[in-house]
Amino acid sequence: MQKYHYTLIYPNPGEYTSPGGITVWRQVCSVETFVLQVFNGLSVSSILLLVALGLAITFGLMKVINMAHGELIMIGAYVAYVTQLWFAKYLDEKFLGLYFVIALPLAFLVAGLFGLLLEFVLIRFLYGRPLDSLLATWGASLILQQLARNIFGAPNVDVISPQWLNGGIMVMEGLQLPYKRLFIICLVTICIIGMYLYLYRSASGRRIRAVMQNREMAACLGINTRRVDAYTFALGAGLAGVAGCALTLLGSIGPSLGTYYIVDAFMVVVLGGVGKLVGTVLGALSIGMLNTALEFGTTASLGKVLVFALVIAFLQWKPSGLVTVRTRALD
Repeated sequence: MQKYHYTLIYPNPGEYTSPGGITVWRQVCSVETFVLQVFNGLSVSSILLLVALGLAITFGLMKVINMAHGELIMIGAYVAYVTQLWFAKYLDEKFLGLYFVIALPLAFLVAGLFGLLLEFVLIRFLYGRPLDSLLATWGASLILQQLARNIFGAPNVDVISPQWLNGGIMVMEGLQLPYKRLFIICLVTICIIGMYLYLYRSASGRRIRAVMQNREMAACLGINTRRVDAYTFALGAGLAGVAGCALTLLGSIGPSLGTYYIVDAFMVVVLGGVGKLVGTVLGALSIGMLNTALEFGTTASLGKVLVFALVIAFLQWKPSGLVTVRTRALD
């Protein structure tokens, strides 16, 4: 007996026999499933973009391989946890839902200060030495993880989501879009717009781009390159802290939280094109949508492997990534 196999989208797989005796495997396609998969892809992309945004500055613009980026994410997550504990202990219960609004800027500030300290103590001696910076920041990441274990303990802890982020929007029957995911998508959009305005519409942002493109010429024009290096790294660290604070909405947090995202963050930046903000956005969208589609058709582990394989194959064809930085040089 001959079998024909075809798959549409989802759900309710089944087997039936046609009048001609041919066995067909079928899956019923539904509008709800399609919309849900698109939303899941956007949600994964937004999380990847939020995690990779700080790395796009420290690695994409500064060319520093910062393996401690994941631990800066972890710091932002623990800032949200501590802020929640402080609100629960010292404020009335009706104000408890506001803790997350306070935790976001606090996470940016605390992670940015940690990044500034890391740059002053370590990174500033390693500019132009990528292998040394990789090893040194990896050691710093281990120190920060152990410090978190000593302070908060090794087990994961939970951050209770604010009441106004519980539930979701009912789009159609059987399809609900969670407020938490929608909030993360909105947060990423705000961060992207803010970064664009800062880098391309402000004087300090233009100084950052000038130093990263031609450090010697920028110094000749009177720009304090040392100061630019410091606050650029602090900015990337602060964005990592915001990402960590947002990740508390998705599950429990622990000292090794950042290690789950560091590889994906580097992959987003490299795929998008080093040094271009729009490339980072496109890289996150590509990986997020691909990951969701492939996991849906296969399994979570196999989908991840296929995404890595496709990214590697693409970089073999176009090593500069999706968006290339255009430069001019004198021979």
